Amino acid sequence: MKNLVLVAISFVLTTAGYSQYNECAKQNVIEKEVAVEVYDESTQTVKIEKQKRQVDSDEYGNAAGSQYDLAVDGAFEGQTVAVLHLYTGGGFNFKQPENALRQKGFSVYRWINQPPSAKKLEEALKKACQLWIISDQQRKLNDDHLDVIQAFFNSGKGVYIWGDNNPYYADANFVAEGLLDVKMEGNTMGNKTVDILSRESQSGLMPNHLITTGLQNIYEGITIATIQENQELTPIIYGSAGNLVAATYEKDGKRLIFDGGFTRLYVNWDTAGTGRYVKNAAAWLVNYERFGDKVVAME
Repeated sequence: MKNLVLVAISFVLTTAGYSQYNECAKQNVIEKEVAVEVYDESTQTVKIEKQKRQVDSDEYGNAAGSQYDLAVDGAFEGQTVAVLHLYTGGGFNFKQPENALRQKGFSVYRWINQPPSAKKLEEALKKACQLWIISDQQRKLNDDHLDVIQAFFNSGKGVYIWGDNNPYYADANFVAEGLLDVKMEGNTMGNKTVDILSRESQSGLMPNHLITTGLQNIYEGITIATIQENQELTPIIYGSAGNLVAATYEKDGKRLIFDGGFTRLYVNWDTAGTGRYVKNAAAWLVNYERFGDKVVAME
């Protein structure tokens, strides 16, 4: 895994020029040009000089303001995020993620505790740009559901698979193994904030990725499952224990996020970076780089 980290850090992506994205796309540390008064000793005069300064930060060290998210506010008006919300314990009502997604224009269609039939899921997904699956401790999806999700994923629509500490990854692993032969396991205590990953650190956010735009620090979640080492996924978040918490798949025009810390969606929401991360992830999963103007509003 260490070699994978070093390769990923050294690979800096170019900024995509799409109107849906803010100019700061792929930048973790965001700077702007400001006019500064500088005293010139040789002429004993004050002159105005343009310098780059880091933009104002919130209390957690991330750039303050939605203009530093990946996507422009309202950019995905008419797009629907479908959510199989299979675990709702501990007061997990999805209201805060839903509000964050609405800021970027997304509507949310959610099944709570139990999935629909495979046929109803297939019909509903025709109106969705992405599917989020939040796993419970016992499997609730069947092979027919998996076939529908596989077809949706193969079409280029985004899939976000959320699990958490053992045993809360039953459907997460069922779907992830079915799509990519990857899985998560374990129960690691987190409850900390991690910063940007570097060659010297074993925990943190992957720099220069669309999903981590505007993020220098992020809350990892409370108790976390660990994504097992594999060749399919690109790391996005390593937890404070050095374990892989979230990773992406991006090949052949398909996009998926696999995440072992769904507690971030409802516990300590207002700490470092969660709202921005959720908005960035959804914007990335739209897969606009593939579909371009074919991304149309769903009614």
